[in-house]
Amino acid sequence: MSTALAHPLDNPAWSALTGPHAHLAERHGELLRYPVEVSPWLALPTDRPRWSWDEIAAFAGPGETFSLAGYEYDEDPPAGWEVVFRADGVQMDGAGVRGEAWSEAVTLSPADVPDMLALVERTRPGPFTARTVELGTYLGIRRGGTLVAMAGERMHPPGWTEISAVCTDPEHRGQGLAGVLIRAVAAGIQARGDTPFLHAAAANTGAIRLYESLGFRLRRKITFLGVRVPS
Repeated sequence: MSTALAHPLDNPAWSALTGPHAHLAERHGELLRYPVEVSPWLALPTDRPRWSWDEIAAFAGPGETFSLAGYEYDEDPPAGWEVVFRADGVQMDGAGVRGEAWSEAVTLSPADVPDMLALVERTRPGPFTARTVELGTYLGIRRGGTLVAMAGERMHPPGWTEISAVCTDPEHRGQGLAGVLIRAVAAGIQARGDTPFLHAAAANTGAIRLYESLGFRLRRKITFLGVRVPS
């Protein structure tokens, strides 16, 4: 079976889990996923864009939720499955981003996870769980001891690193914190020879405008799917 990719970002979760994130990969037959405490992404081989719902159920487990991105969803899940979300999105190439360190940004560690989860609860940037910090470097900004903004690294296909969990507390928006954090995370990515990329909901036009102003460019449109296995 060939799993050669035309481009690592064509199937980023698979590229990451068979590459730099292989140490995190859990496998069931031909399927791969991150540990559920790390990330909800499940990956299929590049040369197999369709899948068996029974096989996924056996892997994910009863009542569990998983996410897929970039595959063809030409059939609905069987009866008893729940589509938690289905959303149009974009994948953006950050080759044109100018990374720049910022002195106020601090590196977040597992000890900061409670504060990170609290910020995620206030801002809803997307999937972020107790061990997501293990995927890469996360930077944050504290004001008065409170974490008010952060951004970090998620999927890591060879030669690329995804910037994710970009969020700012509502009371601190309008100060440009997201932009400086994205540039700071990008600087670390570029320092090790990788190129940043990111995903965004197509409906989040404000965020997309910010990313474009920083140098990100649309690479392709993509669909995100979240599904819960029957209990």
